[in-house]
Amino acid sequence: MPEANIDAQCRAARVLLKWTREKLSEASGIDVRTIANIELGNTVPRDSTAAKLRRAMEAAGVEFQSGETGAGVRLRPR
Repeated sequence: MPEANIDAQCRAARVLLKWTREKLSEASGIDVRTIANIELGNTVPRDSTAAKLRRAMEAAGVEFQSGETGAGVRLRPR
């Protein structure tokens, strides 16, 4: 996830999955408070933390996108 957009992408991915922060915490092994601080823009996660969050959401069907028009997320087509 691009560092500048990780907070927005994490929130958006959770909404698409209909996951609570608690569910993402269970799936990723990252503390709920850490997830909240990332999503609120209060902290920039370590690369390893961002990778754990991304892997958990990708395993559930989220695709992370980035390009000239910006970054985003979507559910993988079934």
